[in-house]
Amino acid sequence: MSTLTPFILGVNYWPRRKAMYWWSDFDAAEVDDEFALIRDVGLYAVRIFLLWDDFQPDPKCVDKHALANLVKVADLAAKHGLGLDVTFFTGHMSGPNWAPRWLLQARQGFPSPYFGFVRQVVSQGKVVPEGNYRNMFTEPDALQAERLLLKTVVGALKGHVGVWMWNLGNEPDLFAWPASAAQGRAWVREMTQTIKEIDESKPVTIGMHSANLEMDTGLRVHDVFAETDVAVMHAYPMYTEWVRGPLDPDHVPFMTALTAHLAGKPALMEEFGGPTNLPGQPSATWAWTAYGMDRTQFMASEEDFTEYIRQVLPNVQAVGATGAMLWCFADYAEELWHLPPCGESRHERHFGLVRPDGTLKPHVEVIRRFAASQPTVQPIPAYACFDGLTGEDFYEKRLYEEIGTLYQQYLERKTRQLVK
Repeated sequence: MSTLTPFILGVNYWPRRKAMYWWSDFDAAEVDDEFALIRDVGLYAVRIFLLWDDFQPDPKCVDKHALANLVKVADLAAKHGLGLDVTFFTGHMSGPNWAPRWLLQARQGFPSPYFGFVRQVVSQGKVVPEGNYRNMFTEPDALQAERLLLKTVVGALKGHVGVWMWNLGNEPDLFAWPASAAQGRAWVREMTQTIKEIDESKPVTIGMHSANLEMDTGLRVHDVFAETDVAVMHAYPMYTEWVRGPLDPDHVPFMTALTAHLAGKPALMEEFGGPTNLPGQPSATWAWTAYGMDRTQFMASEEDFTEYIRQVLPNVQAVGATGAMLWCFADYAEELWHLPPCGESRHERHFGLVRPDGTLKPHVEVIRRFAASQPTVQPIPAYACFDGLTGEDFYEKRLYEEIGTLYQQYLERKTRQLVK
């Protein structure tokens, strides 16, 4: 008799009242309460982020207080039957790039060359005017610091039952690009091996996102996940132009399926979700000025978003995903709204399972019911395969520029298979 593999359900975590400032203002009781709620909803995996400057304010050492608090978080995860997805080198998060102070440097050219757009830089909890920093993939002292952080943290938590997986970054191409695809793969290989030399028991991944399937950032899906144990993807239709709408329920499953195909292994949807409008308000498009530029963002009503989650969860399970993790645990408390990232990225205030006052949004009940069904990993169906498409062709022939066409073909295959 074959053993069914549980479909992992989880959430990305920043505390409701602390957000990115929790490591510098740590409160174990707060984490204990919030982990209890996460487990009560039926979730098992919690992704946490080691804000780089908090954990490594000096490149030659790891902050002992941050490390001790991380161990406490792992202990609390174990207490509540949760497993941590521990993400290093954060790095990019929710709009700004949070650079360690020792990496800052006035220099020409931004390390992450997205369309000439220079992201807000935050260090030591404060915005760095005209901030810039050196490239984490190329600078020898940065590479040495990265090795030290991995060895110290993995060494402290080796064998801990509260740790599920090690993660080499959160959408790292938004923070910096390697000089080439070969360098990007070599970096992932070295960092993965650094972890494995200490802890062979836990899987390793790296938090890739939609941009890695829409352009060549030097971190290519088939290269990167050839070096890690687990393939993951982050996807949001409300940020995507080629989908059928901001709450297209097939977008997340498609991105999961394409990642799995290119990686040659089933994929975890490590981030999906969306921002919701204020309670009682209909779906709408907000407009404001962010980082000195005009910004618009679709904000789903809580009811429309609940229906979106109701459709996405079984759809992503159906394509053979190993699990799904919501972004994110909480809307941020109003006292954080003047701080990065909430001050400029207003939509980032409203992605949570819980509202700013701690009450639950309605899509929590959808998640609870889905979790109670004890979902399992399914075989990858024919419609979720991309016959003849190789990773080399996808990037070398710039087939990522045709991802909208690949999506339409996926929808057509799915319709034909379901009609049969």
